[in-house]
Amino acid sequence: MNINECYQAMGADYEEVFGRLRNEKLIAKFVLKFPDDPSFSQLKNSLAEKNTKEAFRAAHTLKGVAQNLGFTPLYETAAAITEVLRTGNLPDGESMMNAVTKEYERTIAAIVQLDA
Repeated sequence: MNINECYQAMGADYEEVFGRLRNEKLIAKFVLKFPDDPSFSQLKNSLAEKNTKEAFRAAHTLKGVAQNLGFTPLYETAAAITEVLRTGNLPDGESMMNAVTKEYERTIAAIVQLDA
């Protein structure tokens, strides 16, 4: 799978990120580093511990990384949970985290198929 197909698989817009970064190899380099980013696991762990401060920090980081890389579906779900956590509250139920998890897993699944 090439980088454009990778973005299609995750429901993201490669042309948008290419328009900003203007270098396919640079984009691929950062995309391939994304699975090593700890913010998703930190978010999960912080929510399990009911630590809203750390959960907010992790969600905000995940949101920013996803936005910078043009992972729009993941960015949107991370942004939603970030705003709830910003108020110092935990999200009601598990639906928000389930949405983040679904998009995170979809993103990772696309990245692992990327021909490096």
